[in-house]
Amino acid sequence: MPYSFVSGATGGIGGAFCDCLASKGQDLFLTGRKKENLDALKQNLLSKYSGIDIVTFPCDLTVEADRDKMIEFIDQNGYKFNRIVLVAGVDTQMAFMDYTASKLLFQIRVNCEATVSLAHALLSRRDGETEVLTVSSMSGVSPMPYFAVYSGSKSMLTHIFTALHYELKKSGVKVTTVLPGGVPTRPDIIEDIKRQGLWGKLSKKSPSFVAERSLKAVKKNKLIYVPGGFNKLLYTVMKILPKRLVLSFIAKRWSKQTKDAF
Repeated sequence: MPYSFVSGATGGIGGAFCDCLASKGQDLFLTGRKKENLDALKQNLLSKYSGIDIVTFPCDLTVEADRDKMIEFIDQNGYKFNRIVLVAGVDTQMAFMDYTASKLLFQIRVNCEATVSLAHALLSRRDGETEVLTVSSMSGVSPMPYFAVYSGSKSMLTHIFTALHYELKKSGVKVTTVLPGGVPTRPDIIEDIKRQGLWGKLSKKSPSFVAERSLKAVKKNKLIYVPGGFNKLLYTVMKILPKRLVLSFIAKRWSKQTKDAF
């Protein structure tokens, strides 16, 4: 029986995907940074849902050798996948020159290198028709001054997996890229959403909403899924407004916020 793979499984959005998939009787292969968090997640899921198999593998996705060890473990045990949910990401937010070199590379390695590398490795180990869900962000719709690395990395994911939607269609692979707005998970994100006032309130969608609707979207093989009516409107507006106007608005709004939760 093929497994559903979830990266970033112990985070708020990743955990919601795990819960939703487990409730449907899906066998799961879960990865995250910390073994104790993965163990707790596994125990919680098995206490609620019976008859499923859950495999966990702690992995620092920024380290190629760690990713290689996970793929070796997958091959040694003969695991195959019919669903790949790529959630792991780093949302550090600061002016570009305020980054240290290590923080800069850390964010790019998780958001870009690890996500694309995992997609390639796991698609080579798929079994039958396969669904690929990649969590990008509304922040990737436009370049974002003072959030440039995050928005740029998410834009990269949107471009790559949008292309793969068409490239892999004839191979029995459905690819959907998810662009969430505000998702209240960690305390710092909840506080960020509050600071945005009405904007944040309208954009906000719960992790379970994002997970459940995203899984429905990939079943329909949607190219892009934007959770929530306000975010869909914002996505359209950002596409048609003059770029200079959008960038000026973003620069004024985001220059006042700094966040480093990693």
